[in-house]
This record gives sequence, structure tokens and C-alpha cells, in this order.
Amino acid sequence: MNAAQDLEQIKPLQGASLWLAAFGLALANFVVILDTTITNVSVPHIAGGLAISPAQGTWTITSYAVAEAITVPLTGWLAARFGAYRTLVYSLCGFALFSVLCGLARTIELLVVLRVLQGLCGGPLMPLTQTLMLRVFPAEKMGAANALWGVTTIFAPILGPVVGGYISDNWSWPWIFFINLPTVALCLFIVVRLVARFETKTRREPIDVTGLVLLVLFVGCLQLVLDLGRENDWFGSAMIVTLAITSAIAFGVFVIWELTDPHPVVDLRVLRHRTLWVGLIAMALGYGGMFAMIVLVPLWMQSVLGYTSSQAGHAMALVGIFAVMMAPVAGKLFEKVDMRILITGGMLWLVFISLWRMQWSTDGTFWDYGLPQLMQGFGMPFFFIGLMTFSLTAVPMNEMASAAGLLSFMRTVSGAAGTALSTSMWDEATRDARAQMVATMNGADGTLAQLQAQGMSEGQARSVLERLVDAQAATVGSNHVFAVSAVILFVAAWLVWLAPRPLTRPGGSAMGGH
Repeated sequence: MNAAQDLEQIKPLQGASLWLAAFGLALANFVVILDTTITNVSVPHIAGGLAISPAQGTWTITSYAVAEAITVPLTGWLAARFGAYRTLVYSLCGFALFSVLCGLARTIELLVVLRVLQGLCGGPLMPLTQTLMLRVFPAEKMGAANALWGVTTIFAPILGPVVGGYISDNWSWPWIFFINLPTVALCLFIVVRLVARFETKTRREPIDVTGLVLLVLFVGCLQLVLDLGRENDWFGSAMIVTLAITSAIAFGVFVIWELTDPHPVVDLRVLRHRTLWVGLIAMALGYGGMFAMIVLVPLWMQSVLGYTSSQAGHAMALVGIFAVMMAPVAGKLFEKVDMRILITGGMLWLVFISLWRMQWSTDGTFWDYGLPQLMQGFGMPFFFIGLMTFSLTAVPMNEMASAAGLLSFMRTVSGAAGTALSTSMWDEATRDARAQMVATMNGADGTLAQLQAQGMSEGQARSVLERLVDAQAATVGSNHVFAVSAVILFVAAWLVWLAPRPLTRPGGSAMGGH
């Protein structure tokens, strides 16, 4: 039975109830993804409040990411064991509880433990909201369902630093966690009232303890490699090498075990659908390349141009304007045009934006940097929402939670990889560019003399010249990362053509070929 036929057996919501339920589910997805980035700009405030170093403060990011990455692929098993609706409600309650406790924590050790528990509750929310969104919407409005869900997934990680920076600067860091409580309360009210009857069937299966241990080992070590590799010289560190080898071995054993165990904790058999595994590969490359730029642009604006975190956040938030406006347009077009054409077009648009950013210099205005962000929003729904929709077109409803969990897991891991690798690549490219500039610099003595003639001491003049060189080197380094991202996105743009075209039914829903 395919996904479209299964959906026809469920009486969907209509009218205002449909859109209110969709809003509640999308908001639940939004708040959990928001928490993946809202702490990024708040680390200095957290470190100051807890009397710890900024490096220790980053543990609040790492702990949440590791826990979330572990539970995301477990979603299919959780939904099968307890039901999608019941798991969603329990996860929302746990997420709210541990959000409040995180804000009340006054030691880094307790905060890290609570962030782990918050991440464990938050991880299943992403795929579960998508699964239930597809159940409450009628078949002819599947494009609108995926568009609405996709907008929250696109916009939340961009808005996170803006909200986190504002709260930390104007209130206090615990409020980045406290604000989750009213949001989750609203989600729970809507979900309990409107989504309860869309509960999925459950089945009692033994717990795959071995698979769970292997999953924790594989994901935990991989996330630690990505988070700690940069500050520990990557594979020049024995610790990073050990973690990487452990993760690789655990992954290999995990795959073999899950494919042969009769009751796997992560159902990898769902990868028999070609559109899904093709979509997973395209998502890994595309989202990783895109997220590398999402992370690097505000870093460059703050460290090189001297922008505040709020100013950089405002520039980044511009991407959401056209992303939100184009999402319903993309949803309609997916029902009428070959999705592969739209996905490829959306990703090629991101390639163009990457090449546009390569023209940046340190002399630009706010809108020189903000305009590419604004224009990027045009292509994001076609790439991201299209790829999510395309990947699930051939998946039966009873496997939807597992497939959505794998997609969310791939997005989480590729985002972390894009973050770690782009910042590391930027540092290395900046050092190389600086070394070349210093070796080939002409007229340095004349510039120093001019600065000293303006009243600077020799030390001050050298400091000014050094900052100029550093700024130019960092800009060259950022251009290098933008170029690499463009190449990755270009390759990812064509991968969807490895899968067959999803067939369109009269109602407008898509069914992928197997």
C-alpha cells in the first residue's frame, strides 16, 4: 500500500480546524529547531552567569545536539511502540519541563545534564510533527502541508541567533529557555484538541538494546568529533582519532545489526525506497553546504566587519521573508510540475547566491551583505521543502515516522558537519591567505610612515596594518568556503535525477516509484 492510498483511509480535518492543527504542529517543530541555535550567541552570557569559560559554555550546545541526534532516528520505533500522537504529547511535556529546569540551573554540570534530557525529548518532535501533518491534511493539500512544515524548519535556525541575542542582551540568559513554556503550552492545547484522533497503530515489540547502544555510541562519538575537532587540531589529536574510529566501527556494526534484527530500533529497511535514499544523500550534501554559509556569514560580519550580533542576526533573518512568501507557491507547483526540476532549480539558485557572496569585500554596506540573504529565500522552499516531499513520496504511511526520522537525522548531522567543517576550513584558508599577503606585501613601510605621520606610534601603526591584513585574509578565506559550498550544492542539485519521477494522482498527491 502506498502513502496516498493509506491516507485515503483517514478522514482529514477541514477548514479552520485543519489550519489550526497545522499551526500547532508547525509551531512544535519550530520551537525544537529554534533551540538548536538560540544558545549559540548566548554562550558568553551563560559562561559569565555560571562563572565558567566560554569553551565550557559550548557544552550546552554540544550536549543538546548529541541527545537530539540520537533520538531523531529512534522516532519510528517510538511511534510504533507508543503511537505517534502519544509520543508527541509526552515529548512536548518533557521538552517544556526540562526547558524550565535549564533556566533554573546554576551549575554547568546540571545545565549540561538537563540539556541532554531536553534534547532527548526534542529530537522526536521534528519527524513526528511531519508525520502527523501528513495525516491531518487531505491528499490534495499535501503540498501545502509540506510547505508549512518546511517553512518552520528553514526559518527557525535562522531566527534562533536573533532571538537569543536579543534576550541575552536585554533580559537574562535563562529566558532563552523560559520562553519555550508558553509556546509548548499553546502547541499542547491545539494538538490535544485536534490531533488526538489521528493516533497511529501501536505494536508491542521487544526493545533492541544492542541496536540502541550502537546508535548512542556511533552518533555520540560522531557529534563529539564534529564539535571538538576544530579546537583539538582534528586528526592531529589522538582523542579525535579514537572517537572517529569508534564511531566508524559502531556505525558499521549498527547497520549490519539493524538490517538483520527482527525488531530493529531504527528500521533501515525503509531505505529500499529509491526516492528516500537518494533524498537522504541530496539532503546531506545540500543542507550541509547551505548551513555552512548560514554559520559563516554572521561570523564573518561580526569578526571582520565589527557588526554586533543583533545586526548580523537582522541580516541573516532577511532570508525568511521570501522563503515564507514562496513556500505556498512551491507547494502548489510541486503538485503540477516534476519535483526534480523544481528541486534542481532551487539548489542551482543557492549556487548562484554562493557565487554572489564571493564578490563581497570589507567596504560593502549592510545591504551589500543583506541582499543575497534576502534573495536566497526565493530558492530555499524549492530545495528544502521539495526535497523533503520528494523523499517521502514512495514511503507507505506505516513507515512514515521511520523515514521522516532518518531525514531529520540526516539534516541534523549534516548541519553539524557543515558548521564544523566550514569554520575549520575558514580558519585554515584565512591563515594561508594571510601568509601569502605578508610575503608579497608592497609598500608596507610607506603605509606605516603615513600612519605615524597622522600621530600614531610605531606600535599603533603596525597594529592597524595588521588588522587590515587580517580582515582581508579572513575575507579571502570566506570566499574560499563560499566556493566550496557552491560546488557541493551544484553536485547535490542533480542527485534527484537518480530516482524516478513521482507520479501525480488526480487529487494532486504524489506517489514515488519504487
